[in-house]
Amino acid sequence: AAIFLKAADLLAGRYRQVLNAATMLNQSRTVFQAEIDAACELIDFWRFNASYLPEIYEQQPQSAPGMWNFVEYRALEGFIFAVTPFNFTSIAGNLPTSPALMGNTVVWKPASTSVFSAYWLMKLFEEAGLPPGVINLVPGRGAEIGNPAMAHPDLGGVHFTGSTEVFQGMWRTVGANIAGYKSYPRIVGETGGKDFVFAHVSAAPEELAAALIRGAFEYQGQKCSAASRAYVPESLWSGIRDRLVSVVEAIPYGDVADFTNFMGAVIDKATFDKLQGYIDRAKSDSTADVICGGVCDDSTGYFISPTIIQAHDPHYATMETELFGPILTIHVYKDSEYEQTLELCDRTSPYALTGAIFGRDRAAINQAADTLRHAAGNFYIN
Repeated sequence: AAIFLKAADLLAGRYRQVLNAATMLNQSRTVFQAEIDAACELIDFWRFNASYLPEIYEQQPQSAPGMWNFVEYRALEGFIFAVTPFNFTSIAGNLPTSPALMGNTVVWKPASTSVFSAYWLMKLFEEAGLPPGVINLVPGRGAEIGNPAMAHPDLGGVHFTGSTEVFQGMWRTVGANIAGYKSYPRIVGETGGKDFVFAHVSAAPEELAAALIRGAFEYQGQKCSAASRAYVPESLWSGIRDRLVSVVEAIPYGDVADFTNFMGAVIDKATFDKLQGYIDRAKSDSTADVICGGVCDDSTGYFISPTIIQAHDPHYATMETELFGPILTIHVYKDSEYEQTLELCDRTSPYALTGAIFGRDRAAINQAADTLRHAAGNFYIN
């Protein structure tokens, strides 16, 4: 634990600006988004993990006189394959270190689009005193690293954050190869989301608008917790629509080295092309309207303006598909159909990561909490 406590101290000190800058340059995070991720959250992870380890060991079985019952948490038999995403440097720093703290050796494959910040994390680990061979950084494309790692007989576990499709593929691989492993690999992962904001007619328009804008467009919507679909009642829509459009169209975006910008670029060309395709489709579809944004420019970097789509069909593609970009889709429902729309929201997506309800009517809030209790792991009541 001392090594990772020292790593936290180093990151709180002279490595803070280095890792923030690497995250800004590598992943196009604004300085504020880099600070809350690469510095603050990662420092918290390391310090919490080091403090939680002895708490685990404190939970021991009772021992009768003349006996000593003791639970030992030993490392897994084999290596841990840690696969980390581009969007959070804090996750990249946590997924390989938490198994290492428990005595495991780790093969760490960062996202191909976040290798620069991963390099600086390894430099920090080395300075903190991490012995060689405990965490092994192996950059490269997914299949080039993942296929041999997942097929290796010494695979002891998988620690993953990323797309649902990739994680399901890893599960299938482990299941198909189960007879070839020396042990049974443990698999831990966190995947995608299609996070909702649901407004009741009693919601405060100013609070709702602020939540939608920040929830959808911070870090270009490239968070599994980003608000990407919303349900707004008709009686609120006319007023909140104008407020949303006026604020969103004024959001500054561009090079994150300019600290006045609220948004940077999306992570790569593949993401840019995918998002542009959804925007172009919405512009031509009769069941949706692009009410603001929709500007895509890849002349220098991959920039997409914050975009709001109004979906007349509650099952429109961008209401159901995880986009991972600065696109918010809103469905306007009839005030009288609150209960039916709650049920619609619950059925719409297979994901259950985050969701929020806005309203001042306690009965309506209680109804939403009952209906949506399994629609989100983190459920925010406002």
